[in-house]
Amino acid sequence: MLSWLGFLMVALFMYLIMSKRLSALVALIVVPVIFALIGGFGANIGDMMLTGIKQIAPTGIMLLFAILYFGIMMDAGLFEPLVGKILKIVKGDPLKVIVGTAILSSLVALDGDGTTTYMITVSAMLPLYQRLGIKPMILAVVPTLALGVMNMAPWGGPTARAMSVLNLDASQLFTPVVPAMIGGLAWVIFVAYILGKRERKRLGIIDLGQDFQVGHAAGEIAAAADPLKRPRLLWFNLLLTVVLMVCLVMSILPLPILFMLAFAVALLVNYPKMEEQKERISAHAGNALATVSMVFAAGIFTGILTETKMIDAMSNTIVSLIPDALGSHMPVLVALTSMPFTYFMSNDAYYFGVVPILANAASAYGVDPVEIGRASILGQPLHVLSPLFAAQYLLIGMVGVDYGESQRFILKWAFGTSIVMIVIAILTGVITL
Repeated sequence: MLSWLGFLMVALFMYLIMSKRLSALVALIVVPVIFALIGGFGANIGDMMLTGIKQIAPTGIMLLFAILYFGIMMDAGLFEPLVGKILKIVKGDPLKVIVGTAILSSLVALDGDGTTTYMITVSAMLPLYQRLGIKPMILAVVPTLALGVMNMAPWGGPTARAMSVLNLDASQLFTPVVPAMIGGLAWVIFVAYILGKRERKRLGIIDLGQDFQVGHAAGEIAAAADPLKRPRLLWFNLLLTVVLMVCLVMSILPLPILFMLAFAVALLVNYPKMEEQKERISAHAGNALATVSMVFAAGIFTGILTETKMIDAMSNTIVSLIPDALGSHMPVLVALTSMPFTYFMSNDAYYFGVVPILANAASAYGVDPVEIGRASILGQPLHVLSPLFAAQYLLIGMVGVDYGESQRFILKWAFGTSIVMIVIAILTGVITL
């Protein structure tokens, strides 16, 4: 009963947000509370919710100060020279812009961190999308797909978890999957090309030409006259951002602390007057509040799903439903089920709770556990869309799209990414059919 209660809870949540019956913020709080009460957990519901919030708190703090930091950088004009150069290269072609977004986000996603990938890509590309009139939803789709593939790198998290729980090294688990990842990236660029063609047909190729040169020059003069812009601090802001990114990758300090320090320095140097600081914080408070409130609401959802043991019961139910006749096909089954598994639960819950069970079950049919490990990471393109994946809220907040609409729009493309990688993994012998 507990497992089906969990399945119904997740299904109702998805229905409510995709049909726009409830906002994601309200659904993340109300739906799990109702199902916890139905399950008879009313006496402990407060502690469960608080546990989830405590677990998600560092992420919420990080996102709060990350939004404020990059908001300050955009106010100061850090990304304007980059946007100007990109405009000259793409020459007003939406197709080139969107394919370029796929390449940029794939490179940035090499560090395996969703927050960093989304912040850098969106901060750099959003002004360009706005200038050309490209649909903002596309800027939510492309980086999400790229991260879904690059998150499979050993330092990204899922692969490291799979290696540790199955006692494997990167050469055994990750290296053979590289061709599938390359295929996944090719799919991402292909999707970007399709979306780019649509936007080119809708908008046409904007002839920037001489008008752009004059307009760009005028824009630079206007930027210099804009009281918010800090052209003289361009190199300082760039250096500060690069140092921040390096420290994030090297984990010099915890991520929330790094963003808090960087924000404080950026605000103090760019806007030293107290009134200016208050105005800049107020200007970005709405975006920060919308994103961070979603993260803490997701903490309630996660806390109840985990502390009631619904997530454990759900995983055991799915494993028990696999017929014995399909035992020899376990790698493909694991690859396919990794999509819903990693969507509905955290990576920790899946790789530390479910994957060992699947590996043990597969070994009874003579399947090598390494194949289960490889198959388990092929569903990551769906995981980065999960309501439990905090960086997703940052992305939709920065781009300015509806959560439910983004889920409907991106899910089919993310599903395609996983299917492409699974097919290539089978063809290359990484997992057996």
